Amino acid sequence: MSRLFGVATACVAMLLAASVGAQTFVGGWTKGAQLRNSRSEVAVAAVGSTLFVIGGYAPAGPNPTALDASGQVDVDEPLVQAFDLQTGRWSDRAPLPRGLNHLGVTVLDGKIYAFGGFAQQNREPVADANLYDPAADAWTALPPLPGALGSIAVAALDGKIHLVGGRDVHSVATHLVFDPATKRYTSAAPLPIGRDHMGLVAYGGKLYAIAGRIDDFDHNTSYVDIYDPKTNRWTAGTPMPSQRSGMAVVLFRDRILAIGGERVGGTFTNNEAYDPRTNQWLSLTALPEGRHGTGAAVIDGVLYLPGGAPVNGGSQQSDTLFMFRQS
Repeated sequence: MSRLFGVATACVAMLLAASVGAQTFVGGWTKGAQLRNSRSEVAVAAVGSTLFVIGGYAPAGPNPTALDASGQVDVDEPLVQAFDLQTGRWSDRAPLPRGLNHLGVTVLDGKIYAFGGFAQQNREPVADANLYDPAADAWTALPPLPGALGSIAVAALDGKIHLVGGRDVHSVATHLVFDPATKRYTSAAPLPIGRDHMGLVAYGGKLYAIAGRIDDFDHNTSYVDIYDPKTNRWTAGTPMPSQRSGMAVVLFRDRILAIGGERVGGTFTNNEAYDPRTNQWLSLTALPEGRHGTGAAVIDGVLYLPGGAPVNGGSQQSDTLFMFRQS
């Protein structure tokens, strides 16, 4: 039986994972300084003591739920804003070369690499690739992707940048490796099941691809796929207890946290943690409010989750900065 149709097996695995994850760890959420603009479907990264929020949707005017003439939110958003933990203040940084949402970003050697994205809400994927230098506050173009993709999952591992999944017209299983030294893309073993709105984290010399969707949030998944670059192979980990996409996924204290997400009828507050050392899921303190369409970054042991959407889809954005601490 193929993995995609092994529903009964996956359900049993999820129930086992949920029973393992019955414990709730000590810790909690607080709010920090509000963003200067309500935003969702942003990319999030941290360099040093600075948190960066890149691109995404923003309201078409002062009303945070306003739509433009076509009935869509204003998505042509090139904003890059930074939160300096030392001053506790937000500031504008050099904007993206053009407005995009659903970018894939990662940090390597103190610089932010941004790939792909959509030029319209969940459509019109692009092949853009750019490098941001925080010290110079400047963007530099990189060679474009071999094909246009939005909502790619991106992570740095051993000096290379892995770009996994994403969507053109449908979800893809593509796995590209970008070498910053040669500025070239090569192909690696594709995902077992193509998906987008997925998380990707590097830990212990491997990549962990977390959940995501197949084409839309009607088809959310709970898959955990583990990539070993030494063998160029993916293997399956214990599925996430919930089927989610559009989550913030980040490494926090040797666990991979999957926070929030969207589904039919709403958003998630779930905050579930995968331990790569035990292949088990644990439950952490839930978000105070449902969110999707954002990312997370960890600075000095504190997890930061900026903006995002409180409802599914793109009709609303938020200006909250949630912070998570765990003892």
